[in-house]
Amino acid sequence: MENKIGIVNIGTYIPDARVSNFDRKEEFEIDDTFITEKIGIRSVARKAKDEETSDLCVKAFQNLVEKQDLNLEEVEVAIVVTQNPDYNLPHTASLVHKKLGLSEHVASFDISLGCSGFVYGLSVIESFMNQHGMKKGLLFTADPYSKILNPKDKNTSLLFGDAGAVTLIGEKPVFRSGNSTFGTIGEGYGELICTEDLYMNGRSIFNFAARYVPKDVEKVLSKNNLTKEEIDLFIFHQGSKYICDTLIRRIGLDESKVPFDAANYGNTVSSSIPIILEKYLEDSKETPSDKTLICGFGVGLSWASTILHRNY
Repeated sequence: MENKIGIVNIGTYIPDARVSNFDRKEEFEIDDTFITEKIGIRSVARKAKDEETSDLCVKAFQNLVEKQDLNLEEVEVAIVVTQNPDYNLPHTASLVHKKLGLSEHVASFDISLGCSGFVYGLSVIESFMNQHGMKKGLLFTADPYSKILNPKDKNTSLLFGDAGAVTLIGEKPVFRSGNSTFGTIGEGYGELICTEDLYMNGRSIFNFAARYVPKDVEKVLSKNNLTKEEIDLFIFHQGSKYICDTLIRRIGLDESKVPFDAANYGNTVSSSIPIILEKYLEDSKETPSDKTLICGFGVGLSWASTILHRNY
């Protein structure tokens, strides 16, 4: 592992407000089994009306600095992964820059990606920092789908929750990235799209994930000279419990190594992986995570995977 930088810490923010899917059983003609076993999401988090995408980023940052001493003057780059920005322009990173009072010398820009965005963003920020000799950066993810979904749409309103995360990238990391894999099926862009309201063809998205993610897991393992048995933890994008369960079966994984954590807040798009990863920053005998495979997949249609190696 040649790169000297990596994931130092993670801050998250999940709004307190929830919409219970059990309260909507009659409206959507669903039962408890559909909620608990198929989608696996009991309630979805909802931001306040006056909370914007940049606010989710700032509140995640506030959580980060509660755990991590951080001199803002040392931050050299701030990237926001979102497809639901505060405005069409300027980029949300400039608003986060203002709200945090970052130096005028900080590079700030957005990446327009959804469910695969954390893995893509991690590769982008690490490459950017390594290329320019930077030592400290912030990778934000915030994609509040409540801004674009129709609350009457069963395919989306039962699944997506609002949240934000920020990942501190720097020296002496907890996790270092290995070799990554990426992919796109542009022909399928219309299966998850927002023209007026969010539209998702759930069956097509499931088929996409079930077909391509197992292949990509095999590819990223090979690219890092590893076997699936050598991986301690698999963190998949939290599309639904059914998708995660399907991946466990098709790849042949020990389900104890594949957490599903979104039951009480929902599919948080690009924040789903860092929200889970935050829980594994501290190593323990109960939850060893020397080697963690992370994989994001969805809107685009796009996917990306990498291996995170614990840095001792």
